[in-house]
Amino acid sequence: MSQLAEPLQIVPDQLGRALLESRQRWRDFGAMAADIVFELDGAGRLEFLSPETVLGWPAAELLGRPAAGILWTAAEGEDVPRSGDRRRKRKSWVTRADGEEVCLKLALAPQFDADGLCTGVRGVGVDVTERERQDLAAAAAVRRAELLDHLLDQMRQEVLAPRMMGAMLTALLRALGGRGATVLDVADPPELNKVIHEVGSGLQRILPDLLDALPNEWSSGPRAFRLGERQVLTCPASTRFGHQAVLAIWRDAEQRAWDDDDHTLIVSVAGLARIVMEHETIQRELARQARTDPLTGLLNRRAFIEEATRRINRLEHDGLPGTLMFIDLDRFKPLNDRFGHEAGDHALIQTGAILRQVVRPTDLVARLGGDEFAIWLDGFDEFTAAERAEQLKLHYPGAMQHLGKGEPVDLSLSIGIACRQPGSGEELEDVVQRADRVMYEVKRGGRGQWRVSRREQLV
Repeated sequence: MSQLAEPLQIVPDQLGRALLESRQRWRDFGAMAADIVFELDGAGRLEFLSPETVLGWPAAELLGRPAAGILWTAAEGEDVPRSGDRRRKRKSWVTRADGEEVCLKLALAPQFDADGLCTGVRGVGVDVTERERQDLAAAAAVRRAELLDHLLDQMRQEVLAPRMMGAMLTALLRALGGRGATVLDVADPPELNKVIHEVGSGLQRILPDLLDALPNEWSSGPRAFRLGERQVLTCPASTRFGHQAVLAIWRDAEQRAWDDDDHTLIVSVAGLARIVMEHETIQRELARQARTDPLTGLLNRRAFIEEATRRINRLEHDGLPGTLMFIDLDRFKPLNDRFGHEAGDHALIQTGAILRQVVRPTDLVARLGGDEFAIWLDGFDEFTAAERAEQLKLHYPGAMQHLGKGEPVDLSLSIGIACRQPGSGEELEDVVQRADRVMYEVKRGGRGQWRVSRREQLV
């Protein structure tokens, strides 16, 4: 039922009745066509409001109150038209009695007297909340799509994974007005607290508190919280390869709070970060495979030559010697023929493991191909290498006996040793030739021994 501020005065003449009927007809028509029908007096106060409950309040309780703050926000002012167009349209987000935000689309028609003065306003309102939210969501989706296109374009311009990540995080900072962003390794110790990527500023100030605030379980989505003068938004970015990581971005506390659009965006960017980290892992694995013998896990010939050459340059600068041990398995082919290639593979794998055990972690151990191996000892002369060779001579044959599964295995090592002294001007190729030559001398002399080459023996 329509609510009136005060009873209408019945005009007895025909004109009065026509005016009354006309006013009632527009109220009825407005009630059928809109969600809210209202009339304001010249001061902008409600003098008619329909239906009986408006925005969760009884209409009768709102009569006599300013429309500003009820049908539109108080910040938008009274906005009672005084002149100009007879129709005004507006959209405004207002708060219902239950605290829910709704959007009203209003059509206002000011009323004027014979002197042109505004005597009030008639209006109708339609609840367009759902449509506005859909429009806002669609606009936000377009903005996110444009930003993601920009991020992908920045990433496409880079080749290496770290540069891809840096370009992506920088673009994210600009889009969200952030101070800084990072990708953190959140795996169990010892890798805890590891900063994988970082852009912007302020990470070191918030890093301890940020790590304390991060949850242990990363199955959930984005999370927003405040750390001192910064507000932080995080999202898990763990990879398919078991790499546990989190993407975090922060900005000043006085800036706007993180909203649903920000949450949706960081989920998308975390997905891109995940792809970049997986790409980085694949790049590292490909690089490792390019330098590694796939059977034994030792350096391959190419990687050994490159690394040993670099070592020689450094040792020459430091005035230190370096020593090469050239190693060949004795009677390896008969082992393959007798016990099969699987036994041969196991022999090569175990040989690599044994060679690692007799040297330091910083020394180079390589499988050069077939049954040939090499060791490079930084800073050691031929006497230290001879000690290692004697160890191998004594213990290696016994360590291989299990390959025969009860039958004797006749495996041993022939080892050639060549030491390069600083200032000699000797290239790695020369050292390899000397070590290879004395190794074959051991072969011809009965196998299972070691021998040291002197530089003057090089023809």
